[in-house]
Amino acid sequence: MSTPARGTVADAHPVLDGHNDLPWALRELVGAERALDVDLQADTSGRGLHTDLDRMRQGSVGGQFWSVYVPSSLPEADALVATLEQVDLVHLMVGRYADRLALATSADEVEEAMGRGLVASLLGAEGGHSLAGSLGALRCLHRLGVRYLTLTHNHNTAWADSATDLPEHGGLTGFGREVVREMNRLGMLVDLSHVAATTMRDALATSTAPVIFSHSNAQALCSSPRNVPDDVLEQLAAGGGVCMATFVPQFVAEACWAWKVDSREAARSAGIDPNDHPAMTAFSLARQQEHPRPQATLAQVADHLDHLREVAGVDHVGLGGDFDGTEQVVLGLEDVSTYPALLSELGRRGWSSADLAGLTHGNVLRVLRAAEAVAQG
Repeated sequence: MSTPARGTVADAHPVLDGHNDLPWALRELVGAERALDVDLQADTSGRGLHTDLDRMRQGSVGGQFWSVYVPSSLPEADALVATLEQVDLVHLMVGRYADRLALATSADEVEEAMGRGLVASLLGAEGGHSLAGSLGALRCLHRLGVRYLTLTHNHNTAWADSATDLPEHGGLTGFGREVVREMNRLGMLVDLSHVAATTMRDALATSTAPVIFSHSNAQALCSSPRNVPDDVLEQLAAGGGVCMATFVPQFVAEACWAWKVDSREAARSAGIDPNDHPAMTAFSLARQQEHPRPQATLAQVADHLDHLREVAGVDHVGLGGDFDGTEQVVLGLEDVSTYPALLSELGRRGWSSADLAGLTHGNVLRVLRAAEAVAQG
């Protein structure tokens, strides 16, 4: 893959990406206690990673929500401990590369870091299982710098339905609404990626601050329940929120989603829980030897962005690549260096410089500021 040239449209529009799973990828690669042994100042592509510091610079990444994800198949008490370890890893990572990264917990701190030429590093917790049912744990995560919580991952919690589990609550329970209200009080962004459409609608009805989808696409173009229905996009926009388009093939191309559905059925037949992310990943990698995966393209990601802009409005779109959270990548969007290629494609489609500035960072910074304002009363 060729390196994007400097001087591209992306240089004028630094990307604040909504979701990168590098901390978990490092943990999987070498273990939690040795994660910093992986040199992010070197090219990590040979180790199967989508992210390193030089490629982030090539991609004009000025800010990153680092996901402190842990699998939702873990018992909740174990998930909470593992999440704290992931938070610790991000803090250690930022400290080790202090000449390239800066911790950010507010919109002002993001802009300050970008102004110094550093990658503003925010934290996002992926899944309400990480709370172990405790509002105190939510408050502690906020004190440690976590600025969004994805309400579920692949499994339901005791208080919210996931997009990829059987309906259990019909959306949010009473406690689920308490979680959303407490997040509003703290100034933490409510992230609706991974949740069921019923949960999306309940959260939008409950939240007094704009919400985000940190890494989701348009369901009208790809029918995965991980994507966002048009009516929800309209409600999102009415509340001032942002949907951050993702680059995961099964949420981009209908053919890729159909392959995923078939693979999940095959896993069930083999006695594997399709929502057990590590087990399902291993199963899918083995299965594709005999059943090759379809591929998604950069142009299809641009199609999603066009649709999100058409339905929600240009002020309500962003980017959440999910690099290092997927084994498969979109052709043309293979790693964090490739954002300029996407922005160039959007420019050819008529997106203005102001449109691209909002898409890359302006819109999500506005939402972060709005959440801070709600918390300040």
